[in-house]
Amino acid sequence: MKETFLHRKRKHLALALAAIVVALGCAAYYFIYADFTRQADCTIYIRDGETTEQVFARLDSVAAPGHAASFRFLARMTGYGPAVRTGHYLVSKTSTLDLLRHLKNGIQEPVRIHVPVVNLPQDLAKRLAKKLATDSASFATAFADSALLSTYDLKPAELFCMILPDTYELYWDLTPKAFLDRMQRENKRFWNDERLAKAKAAGLTPKEVVTLASIVEKETANKEEKPTIAGLYLNRLRKGMKLGADPTVKFAVGDFALRRILNKHLQTDSPYNTYQHEGLPPGPICLPERESIEAVLNYEPNEYLYMCAKEDFSGRHNFARTGEEHMANARRYQKALNERGIK
Repeated sequence: MKETFLHRKRKHLALALAAIVVALGCAAYYFIYADFTRQADCTIYIRDGETTEQVFARLDSVAAPGHAASFRFLARMTGYGPAVRTGHYLVSKTSTLDLLRHLKNGIQEPVRIHVPVVNLPQDLAKRLAKKLATDSASFATAFADSALLSTYDLKPAELFCMILPDTYELYWDLTPKAFLDRMQRENKRFWNDERLAKAKAAGLTPKEVVTLASIVEKETANKEEKPTIAGLYLNRLRKGMKLGADPTVKFAVGDFALRRILNKHLQTDSPYNTYQHEGLPPGPICLPERESIEAVLNYEPNEYLYMCAKEDFSGRHNFARTGEEHMANARRYQKALNERGIK
């Protein structure tokens, strides 16, 4: 009887210890391997100079019950803290252990940023700064840095020749140079052998294609007209005529909202004023859509030399082969402007 009692006592003790081990194992799994937060689409931003305590405080506010304490324990056990890594980190659908690994190793969640059509590099700098850690002044300074841009075979006026509007996944704390490096890679990918051959056939370099595309971009929002307008301007370039493009005058004046180009605007002394200077301007007058670049590469062969906005203000144009046809179109448009009181 005595041996049986001891045997049972040992058995119960073993079961109790096993239960404790299982419970501890389950708790360890929950606090280390289960999702750190119950919030969907939860991310955090860690800025330069922040301490571990600041990171802990941010995580405390989104952690599932008990996970904040387990994160602190693991962080201290593994030496997280001497070099807090900046960045944008995914918290949802991430275990406590993986979250710690990501923070320690700087494994970030990319930020989706849309680079749109903009008029000036400063506009792009402001757009990027709204989504990234770097401020707009730092981007603007880099975009105007002749020495930096020369490493990309660019002058400041040619910056937009390398950048393509699109939606990109970028790291939140990337530097202006890292952004330019990424844009260079995207640009090289875009300019494949087929596009380079089309540019050469049109008698243009890739930079000249983008510069002409920027004028086409500002001339019309109508997709169907873009190849026609590109063909018209190529006709002018080949004949040695001045482009006479109104959008370049707006750029030279610095007033992109101008609705009516007057004689005083045409007198603006600027290399961008294509009423005064032959050939293409020194660089793009905006960041053009890929659609406009493709319109230049796949331009419509035609005999047009002139264009004028339609008098119905539809956004489309009347095209002409001769000066006489153009003047008739221009008179109708000027009359429409006067009737609407547009100055």
